[in-house]
Amino acid sequence: MSTSVTRRTVLAGGAGAAIGLALPGPAAHAGGRHPSVSFTLDATTLDGGEQVTSVTLDTRRLGPIDAAGLHPGTFTVHARATSPIPIAPGDVIFSEYDLDRTVTAARLDRQGNIVLDLSHGEGQLGGGTLGYILSKGRNVRLDLVYTITQNTPLARRHGPPVTITDFVQRRLSNPEVDAFSHHVSGSGMKYRLYSPKRSPHRGRRPLILWLHGAGEGASLPDGYYDNETTLRANRGALGFATPQAQRIFSDAYVVAPQSTSYWMEDGPRFAPLIRDIVGDLVRRERVDADRIYVVGCSNGGYMSLEMTVAYPDLFAASVPICGVVEPLDGQGPPLVTDAELAAIHTPTWLVTSLDDDTVPPETNTVHAHDLIPGSLLTLYDQVVWNGYRFPGHFSWIYVARNDPSLDGTHIWQWMSRRHR
Repeated sequence: MSTSVTRRTVLAGGAGAAIGLALPGPAAHAGGRHPSVSFTLDATTLDGGEQVTSVTLDTRRLGPIDAAGLHPGTFTVHARATSPIPIAPGDVIFSEYDLDRTVTAARLDRQGNIVLDLSHGEGQLGGGTLGYILSKGRNVRLDLVYTITQNTPLARRHGPPVTITDFVQRRLSNPEVDAFSHHVSGSGMKYRLYSPKRSPHRGRRPLILWLHGAGEGASLPDGYYDNETTLRANRGALGFATPQAQRIFSDAYVVAPQSTSYWMEDGPRFAPLIRDIVGDLVRRERVDADRIYVVGCSNGGYMSLEMTVAYPDLFAASVPICGVVEPLDGQGPPLVTDAELAAIHTPTWLVTSLDDDTVPPETNTVHAHDLIPGSLLTLYDQVVWNGYRFPGHFSWIYVARNDPSLDGTHIWQWMSRRHR
């Protein structure tokens, strides 16, 4: 993707104390000090991937700032994003950038920090936190260097205006991602875990297992194993940790293991490693063993099928999204045989889009639906959300938003009503 470390953060909490906050004037010059302020990169995982959507400057120690004096031109924000690992000659990494970010608003939060809202949106270049390396078919978390420049003095409600001469970048903060704790299984597989709020009045909770796509795997073979991209590349796991999903599932754990390569490389070998993580959570946490659900997209859609083949009595329901059944290059035997598909008795709801040109629907999802007894199927024409059209392969967006429905029942509600 040891010791568990939960990274629940508050955007306005600051990323460290600002140092040397002397004001302009005789006192500042006498001490030889200049104002220095740290800042946090505030990120949001959109359906198409995580973007830095604002910057929070830790300006509390400057004293009350006059909000009326703030405007988008008060500061300039420059962003540079580069690969954390070397890119081989002739290879390509998508989404690196070196540009000025457009500041759409400058405002104060409740703690007195200055927040610079940045232009962002689906398909917009210059705000993403991930880069896709073409030859490896994998996302990596980009090294982000943001440079803040103050263009006009800050008016304060008490005292003279102040100009910040030094800005120090701190952490990348994404509250949804930070709500998942870091773990490493006994086999060395990293995973992230969302734990519902504890309540003395609740018994055991459901567990939702999210299996990522190929682009969120690891190693391959340079040793890059970040345990980050599973939550930053899309809203697959995050969707199940939202307040809406938590209400529907009556508070659920969400676990997102990260493959040490990619699931399709050796699904039968990975299956028991994933099973060990599930078993450990059942023993260690308040997990209801009769309400364990598996959901996966693309490569993970294949792996969700593989898990129900390998462990037919483990899951209450399975949701394979644009899952791979036949080799994508058309060479070799099926990844999941017809006999294995026909033997699946875990309640299964399959989802894909007809315009998926990465994993052809007919030979994979539709074929699986034809063979899995009693399975359900949602087949979209294309993937469009909030007016933006995504590649046809991105049908996991619909599941992350609880959109698929049959006879008036949406997919999260259907899952939550299944018991082993």
